[in-house]
Amino acid sequence: MTVEGLFDAFYRSTANSGDETGAFAALETLADEVVGAKLFTLMTFDRASGEARRLYSNMPDAYPISGKKAMDSSDWSRQVLDGRQSFVANDIEGIAAVFPDHELIRSLGCESVVNIPVEVCGEVLGTINCLHERDYYNAERVQAAGALKLPGSICFLLQRLIENNGVQQ
Repeated sequence: MTVEGLFDAFYRSTANSGDETGAFAALETLADEVVGAKLFTLMTFDRASGEARRLYSNMPDAYPISGKKAMDSSDWSRQVLDGRQSFVANDIEGIAAVFPDHELIRSLGCESVVNIPVEVCGEVLGTINCLHERDYYNAERVQAAGALKLPGSICFLLQRLIENNGVQQ
């Protein structure tokens, strides 16, 4: 399928979805085709409460949906949330430097990560997180990952719209 066809399939999934789950799954498919991801998650960040929340995971047994964790001020948060720059690590040592769950990540066959911040109106709504084998996210794949920001913004905005309107899944 062409990239254009992938985006069209994403749009149809989003437009016809009664909840955000279909859109999230379509974004996962798009990310896997455009960049590649063994482990794929979506996270939101609430600066006021200091919490990060997982909205989607393709491995819910290891990374449950709606899992929450405390956010901390770190080099990662300064780069991704404040600086709005993707974070890339291509070995487990780079992952371990910023993620305390690095052993779980490694046990899932992942030793590379790219975290892509999705920003709308000056606010980072969340991150698209793709993980794969060691040395996977080369410069070409990281550049391609930028194409996920627009469909990612649709997903995060859809999730907010549904959450703010009190729609239950």
